[in-house]
Amino acid sequence: MTIRAVFFDVGEVLVDETTEYGTWADWLGVPRHTFSAVFGAVIARGLDYREAFQVFQPGFDLDRERRARAEAGQPETFDETDLYTDVRPCFVNLREQGLVVGVAGNQTTRAEGILHALQLPIDVLGTSDSWNASKPSPEFFERLIAEAGVPADHILYVGDRLDNDIRPAVDLGMKTAVIRRGPWGHILRNNAATAILGADVEASCLFQLDSLVSLDSLVAEHNEAARDAV
Repeated sequence: MTIRAVFFDVGEVLVDETTEYGTWADWLGVPRHTFSAVFGAVIARGLDYREAFQVFQPGFDLDRERRARAEAGQPETFDETDLYTDVRPCFVNLREQGLVVGVAGNQTTRAEGILHALQLPIDVLGTSDSWNASKPSPEFFERLIAEAGVPADHILYVGDRLDNDIRPAVDLGMKTAVIRRGPWGHILRNNAATAILGADVEASCLFQLDSLVSLDSLVAEHNEAARDAV
């Protein structure tokens, strides 16, 4: 099957979240390197990343604290400088192939507004807040399929997490690509995630990437081979 649409997660796929993790450490009043160490340990154990916040503030509620930060004039934010440099060229090259390009991730309404303001060369933008569904729920990916306007097996979803991105997308028949950067990428490079989630999850990925630089070429090669096989 050819790929007719490519959708991307946001955090660590498009946006380097290093600065944002640092601002959460500042908000909690702990050294940034301490927060980073605990965050990494939580991920390495295959736990929900939000448990890292509980170490420093028992009963921590992420949604409540996001609102508190906004009210205090310190909202979560990112800008062009946090966007990975390979993102825009990848989007442009994929669209030149006639593909639908979309962004869909677990993000707030505020983050969706920032993404709109960045004026990325994409066709679809959706977030968990605007879709009223979040990964890894089937409802999120069913909405993605509807927005793509093509059957699931013609969609490639690019994510950095096997549990939240790859497994649920595969379960609904989509093709997947995992990118190994950011906190979850470090775990992937060291095979810890495979040990936690099972080798079959990573093996189900059509592509395994360290950046988006070669993705457009890989998609073009895949589609050419798929057409030749018909």
